[in-house]
Amino acid sequence: MFDVLIIGGGVVGSAIARELSRYRLKIGVLEKNPDVCFETSGRNTGVCHGGFAYDIGSLKAKLCVEGNRMMGDLARELDFPFKRCGKVLVGNTPEEYERLQEVIRQGEANGATGLHMIDDQELHALIPGVIGRFALLSENSGILDPFLMTVALAENAVHNGVQYFLEHEVTGIVRNEDGYTVTAGGELFRSRWVVNSAGLGCGKISDMLGLKGYRVIGSKDDYILLDQRLGKDLPMPIYTVPSNTYMGIHVTVTTDGNVLLGPTAEDTDNLSWYGVEQKNIDYLYKAAMDLWPNFTRGDYIRTYSGILPKWVDENGKIQDYKIEIVDEAAPNAVNLVGIESPGLTAAVAIARYAISLMLEREHFAPNENFDPIRHGIRRFADMTEEEQAEAIRQNPDYGELVCRCQKVTRAELLQAVHNPLGAKTMSGIKFRTRAMMGRCQGGYCQMRMSRMLEEECQLKETQIRLHRPGSELFFGKVREV
Repeated sequence: MFDVLIIGGGVVGSAIARELSRYRLKIGVLEKNPDVCFETSGRNTGVCHGGFAYDIGSLKAKLCVEGNRMMGDLARELDFPFKRCGKVLVGNTPEEYERLQEVIRQGEANGATGLHMIDDQELHALIPGVIGRFALLSENSGILDPFLMTVALAENAVHNGVQYFLEHEVTGIVRNEDGYTVTAGGELFRSRWVVNSAGLGCGKISDMLGLKGYRVIGSKDDYILLDQRLGKDLPMPIYTVPSNTYMGIHVTVTTDGNVLLGPTAEDTDNLSWYGVEQKNIDYLYKAAMDLWPNFTRGDYIRTYSGILPKWVDENGKIQDYKIEIVDEAAPNAVNLVGIESPGLTAAVAIARYAISLMLEREHFAPNENFDPIRHGIRRFADMTEEEQAEAIRQNPDYGELVCRCQKVTRAELLQAVHNPLGAKTMSGIKFRTRAMMGRCQGGYCQMRMSRMLEEECQLKETQIRLHRPGSELFFGKVREV
């Protein structure tokens, strides 16, 4: 029996879990995947948005601006990478100049700050090699690590008493006199409150709660990941002038120095297919070359894609976030629908808004033992030579390099294997340490990591998975040793 069950453990669900753990509540999180950042939360550009791209007065705008303002403090508390580096929206025509002026007016009405136009000389001094005659500079935009932000929120929630149930997909919800009975992963859970933060599954869960009629579609975004050597030449993300429905192609630097090209934006009903077609790779290459021609196809490392849940009306128009409690139809159920971009930026602001609706209906006693601090895995690659020597002296596992591309040691991998969430996949280790993220994509370290999972988690070789069920790496031994 729980006080609150949260359906969906992505960045928003984990933010809600962490913020609710500020109160004396028994909280459970039901996540269908083997880890918390396997869908939308871990498949995006990793940009902290400024709040200027959304309709005036919308929840997207309000919560994005709030989330942007708190991101620095949040990153310090939870120990995940964040850089307030700014970003530019680049234009070339008089029409694009006027559109960017409209964006500034819209942003300022939303409460966004640090927005102003720069000319070509300022633009090219800021970002050498960019193609453009002028740009809108958003000083307060930034970049963050979406994997580690999501993991950090979840781990801090666990530290404060929240229970995570991975690989527990919700298949049924029944309303009772004193709350809800939820079937997930073949088990029954009871709770006084239910929160629907299921992301791509928000429409399905909304229907189960009896809140029907929401049409949720997927918007599939494809990306190309480029080599880290390019990061030194790109101090901030480059965007094109946005339309009313699409932010356009970006050239974005990550907190680790890789460069991303993308995204495309294609409606899809298939919410589980993440393949990238050749035509989209060709399109991204051409569009990015028109913006920042500082790379070649030889810089490609890999492609990937993400899918955003968009709530649309009967005409297909994208709607604002829906965060509601409908007392007469589903009392004590918080329903979040269409939480797409800027959900990463706004995650904690979304969580606090949702909880404010709960507090209007019930008093929650504060948790005097709440601890907002979480310490991440200390990266060997980020240490000075003196710090590396001291780390090895204290823990000899820091002296064994397992991933050569990213300089990840056995000590870091062991911390990732024994993570607080209990995630036991190759991708779970990868997202926490950057092992397998270099040029070779695991060619050197993957077998060593799989052996470590076997030994540390008492798994058979046939149980080692890349990520989801069906991604098993081995089907048995070639020979007995």
